[in-house]
Amino acid sequence: MDQNNQERYEDSELYRIRHSLSHIMAQAVLEMFPEAKYTIGPPVENGFYYDFDLPRTLTPEDLEKIEKRMRQIVAGKYDFVRKVVSADEARRIFANQPYKLELINDLERGETDEHGQPLDEKPEISIYTHGNFVDLCRGPHVQNTSQINPSAFKLMSVAGAYWRGDEKNPQLQRIYGTAWRTKEELERYLQMLEEAKKRDHRKLGRDLEIFIFDDEVGPGLPLWLPRGGVIIEELEKLAKEMEEQAGYQRVRTPHLTKEDLFLRSGHLPYYAESMYPPMELEGVRYYVKPMNCPFHHKIYAAKPRSYRDLPVRLAEYGTCYRYEKSGELFGLMRVRSMQMNDAHIYCSEEQFEQEFLAVVELYLRYFALFGIEKYVMRLSTHHKRGLGKKYVDNERLWLKTEEMVRNAMRHGGVPFVEAADEAAFYGPKIDVQIWSAIGREFTLATNQVDFAVPERFNLTFVNRHGEEETPLCIHRAPLSTHERMVGFLLEHYAGNFPVWLSPEQVRIIPITDSHNEYARQLEQEMRAAGIRAEADLGQDRMNAKIRSAQLLKIPYMAVVGDQEVNSRTIALRRRDGSRQNDVPVQAFIEQVKERIRTRSAEL
Repeated sequence: MDQNNQERYEDSELYRIRHSLSHIMAQAVLEMFPEAKYTIGPPVENGFYYDFDLPRTLTPEDLEKIEKRMRQIVAGKYDFVRKVVSADEARRIFANQPYKLELINDLERGETDEHGQPLDEKPEISIYTHGNFVDLCRGPHVQNTSQINPSAFKLMSVAGAYWRGDEKNPQLQRIYGTAWRTKEELERYLQMLEEAKKRDHRKLGRDLEIFIFDDEVGPGLPLWLPRGGVIIEELEKLAKEMEEQAGYQRVRTPHLTKEDLFLRSGHLPYYAESMYPPMELEGVRYYVKPMNCPFHHKIYAAKPRSYRDLPVRLAEYGTCYRYEKSGELFGLMRVRSMQMNDAHIYCSEEQFEQEFLAVVELYLRYFALFGIEKYVMRLSTHHKRGLGKKYVDNERLWLKTEEMVRNAMRHGGVPFVEAADEAAFYGPKIDVQIWSAIGREFTLATNQVDFAVPERFNLTFVNRHGEEETPLCIHRAPLSTHERMVGFLLEHYAGNFPVWLSPEQVRIIPITDSHNEYARQLEQEMRAAGIRAEADLGQDRMNAKIRSAQLLKIPYMAVVGDQEVNSRTIALRRRDGSRQNDVPVQAFIEQVKERIRTRSAEL
């Protein structure tokens, strides 16, 4: 996806339909609750929402009534009429709507838009009217409600949402809806949501015995079960192979450190709210680490460096801890304990573009391996209003490094979009959005430029002219964290992992107890060949054992009875339902080894 495609959505018919339906929904809600206070209602990727301050909690029956009223409004064929107004006139129109008044005041000052994002210039204040309903809005909308298909939208759910995303503000009720051009598009989307429920990584993680959470351990602190441990080991093995080929060196760092390290790096002022509180021993404050980079800076600084040594690439699967808010915890996707596929590349400006693009190329290799076909590289930049607060106060270096990233991406032919005011505090970054096999979007990884922190640690190298120079640092994590990556892969594959990544690759199933000894022999042979195989020697009947293996989504089931014992073969059942009798044991072992060696997606 390129930047132009991203821009076209905001100008598209579908965007206008969804935006218009958010206003129509607001009208229906205010008719049901005349005392309601309404806030904002933007379109989003697959629909729209609107936030309301209501006198009571909405019920499913309320949503049905609101949706029915929306269809009546759509059938009324109302024009959407835009009008530019002064701030004073807007305040008169929305005199009884405190949230709208707050927005108007911000717009008048030219400070932030309706989402609380900084504005570059003072905007026009405009309203949109359809029928007798009026809303503060910059648009765009359809010209007339007749352009909306009444059978192609649906209200989906109600959720809590703090005003402007700040938990110090009042909690509102957010109504989500989805809207499409046709009834068929709506039905396809709803079917995708049903499939997504089946693929929910939280359910699959429990059913496939991958991970659990425990109240006595604490929220957001996953416990990896043996099968989950296998997946983690395989991902780490993959990363080590890739990084060794790319010239990375592996390091290890402690889980906690003195406060001084994070004060020097500058992380404490920006990340204190996301860090666990300090512990004090013998008058010294210690923190568990929320990131690995300050430790890697210390390793770089452990000895003098020359331009001949650069680039230096330090990699680590370091365990980090972040105190994410309770309401934001979500399975493996948002946790408080995480193992990051982290690395830091120290390089000169001349080496920057090549190193930055090498990281992007690493991302693409992973995407190809996992069958990730849709992704977006998003360049997150700073906003000058945040200098000294949200961002390091050096406008010149911000502009310089942002342009360096743009040039690298353009020269590499890598499509990207831009997102203002979303950079790291120390520099611009590329954030990577990916989509699973069924179209669900995930934020996966990041590729960050750091022009500020190396100088704080006095990191230098001697350049070709014998002068000391500060290197740039690239922070990158192409496999994200184990937690988020496993969560994504569970949903992406629906638990049907490729053979190389499957916790158990072969389940050997004897037909009767008399075949147990042969099953044990096969288990030993396969394990000796590097295959994760288990013989099911329990008391269940064969069909129950097969069903158990199917529920765990094991790629191969090797059924053995008299015929197989006598001919030294197996009756093979694959996870996809296909079967093959009289398969020679050695031929099967070689086939599975090849699938593992090549990390093939095929069974």
